[in-house]
Amino acid sequence: MKLRENRSFVRFWIASTTSSFGTYITTLALQVLVVGNLEGSAVDVGWISASRWLPYVLLGLIAGVLVDRFHRKTVLVATDIGRSFILAFICLMSITGVISIGWLMFLLVLFGILSLFNDTAYQSFVPQLVPRPLLTRANARLEQSSAVAETSGPAIGGGLVSLIGAPFALLFDAISYLFSGVLMASIKHQPSEKVKMGPLGQQIKEGLRWVYQHQYLRTLALNTHAWFLFHSMTMTILVSIFLIELGFHASLLGFVLAAGGVGAVAGTSLSPLAGVRLGVGRAMSLSRILYGPAVILMALPLATNSSDSQFIALIFVIAGQLFYGFAMGIEGPLEMGYRQYVTPSHLQGRMNATLRSINRSAVVIGAPLGGIIADGLGFITALWISIFGLTLCGLWFSLSSMRNARIEDD
Repeated sequence: MKLRENRSFVRFWIASTTSSFGTYITTLALQVLVVGNLEGSAVDVGWISASRWLPYVLLGLIAGVLVDRFHRKTVLVATDIGRSFILAFICLMSITGVISIGWLMFLLVLFGILSLFNDTAYQSFVPQLVPRPLLTRANARLEQSSAVAETSGPAIGGGLVSLIGAPFALLFDAISYLFSGVLMASIKHQPSEKVKMGPLGQQIKEGLRWVYQHQYLRTLALNTHAWFLFHSMTMTILVSIFLIELGFHASLLGFVLAAGGVGAVAGTSLSPLAGVRLGVGRAMSLSRILYGPAVILMALPLATNSSDSQFIALIFVIAGQLFYGFAMGIEGPLEMGYRQYVTPSHLQGRMNATLRSINRSAVVIGAPLGGIIADGLGFITALWISIFGLTLCGLWFSLSSMRNARIEDD
């Protein structure tokens, strides 16, 4: 059976794509709202980013157990609709002038709680829709749609923010989540067997043991945690450089960030082939080696930036974004497909929640840390620190046993 003949997967794909477009618009709109409307600093940008991921630190492991206990489609529908209402409320508070950094952080924590449960259910739902041999291809299709959204979302977001302002741009994401929730509700599938009720702590430990005692998942998990730390530092520093140091307009920032999506589209298109030709482990190793050089490409012209060379710096930054997005595009479907393939159905929620929660915990640390280092040591020094971390992650991954992982492993 081909993926396009699977009606349930097609509906899931459309719903996911719709909300992805809105998400990239909102990411940009929130950053502009903080810097432009609320006159925030690089540290504020970091804290706002961290607020979205804080629930992953506090509730991540619990979410995995709960998602394994309930029907995953119900979780997806409820959390999509809930996130739609929160974004609409942020818009209302912004246009009435009562929004503040504190209120925004509080609302984004609530948004993050819903996102945590949605992400856990989302990643665990795909194996219920498609056969396991098609998981890599299914994830590649989902990643391609996300990459297209990443390509055009920031550009559309930049245009919307410039045209109608950051608060109203958030409404587009609210509508996208509402549409996604309604479409998810129409999906027909065979529910997986729910996990039997038992001691919460015991079930959490079962998920942790699966991830951190597995021959390859252990290395994949630990390396990915470190990668997310330095990735979040990098993104916070780059956005701060673009908006504060270089004074990029919101529309130009959206154009620059969209370049990463173009690279990701190319990467996801080649991802299944790379997995077959090189093996999952070696293809992912290649991707992780590429992140450091991609950021170096962006950092070199910025280190000598002047008004005369700003156009040249912009070209290098766009090229670096393309390179960075390409690496993420190659890696994403392979990583997700491998995780889903080797994990039993009754552990899918806990496996995904374990990895997702600790990865986002790294973001909670890395995003504000990037802003703090940038404010204390300067943007360029902070960027080189994050480059060193990304390069170290790539070397570690490529020299580990994970490079030998293949989709046939179980």
